[in-house]
Amino acid sequence: MSQRFRQSGRGRRNLRAVRSLDGRPMPSIATHLKQGLASDVRAIFNDSARGETPVAPSDDALFGPETAIRRVHADVTSMIIGGIAALLMQMLHPSALAGIWDHSRFRGDMLGRLRRTARFIAVTTYAQRSEAEAAIASVNAAHGHVHGARPDGIPYSARDPALLAWVHVTEGLCFLDAWQRYGDRRLTTREESDYFTQFGVIAAALGADPIPRNRGEAIALVASFRPELIATDRSKEVARLILSPPQTPVHLLPAQRIAGAAAVDLLPRWAARMHGLAMPRLLKPLVRTGAFGLAGTLRWAFR
Repeated sequence: MSQRFRQSGRGRRNLRAVRSLDGRPMPSIATHLKQGLASDVRAIFNDSARGETPVAPSDDALFGPETAIRRVHADVTSMIIGGIAALLMQMLHPSALAGIWDHSRFRGDMLGRLRRTARFIAVTTYAQRSEAEAAIASVNAAHGHVHGARPDGIPYSARDPALLAWVHVTEGLCFLDAWQRYGDRRLTTREESDYFTQFGVIAAALGADPIPRNRGEAIALVASFRPELIATDRSKEVARLILSPPQTPVHLLPAQRIAGAAAVDLLPRWAARMHGLAMPRLLKPLVRTGAFGLAGTLRWAFR
């Protein structure tokens, strides 16, 4: 081995051992990337201007650490993709759409709307029991002010048990389906039923009825709502804002587009067609590959 080569080798080893002025090891590039990505994602879900920080898991939560609901709701990618898909489905119900349209600032604050929904799911899944119960009470109180008449003259109320059941079942199916496709370990049939039973505890506290206890009941409940669903100019405008939130930071746009495409891919075909979002079959493998990559990257960032 030449003297130059040995010196070069020592140089490479020295580069790996770069230390700061106080003698501590300098973070690697990979560490900077992980921290930056995790910070970006936390900023999406937590409004720092309001002092929000990530929800801390508690051993005194509504659900234990090893439950199916905590496993599913812990996966960032599954919750993003599933959450977008659930919102797209929900907006096909004219009463759900009217409630959002008449009583929400979503057109100017879609990010805020998504944050509030995500935080409610996190608090009721992981936070201390008292915090979860307070969050449920707050939502129940807010729902008391959400009522009116749809454009077709039919009255609606956010306290309607059937409407709450529609919101619940779309979230449950979409969160679970996103996990089963992009999570790191598929749930068994029994664990799926456990998930619906556990998520149903929150739905019952909000006043939803009926509440599915397994996948079969959830699919049947969605089918029972189909005659009531309709696509309108309003639902398409909301869908556009859901898929392209105007406040998305530029450097996160590629990830946001992957998640949106994966959410459309997750929808039942009939729902995608109603929104005018049917995806060509040849495009689906590319979308799923991108979403798998996003899921792996986010798990790496939060590991």
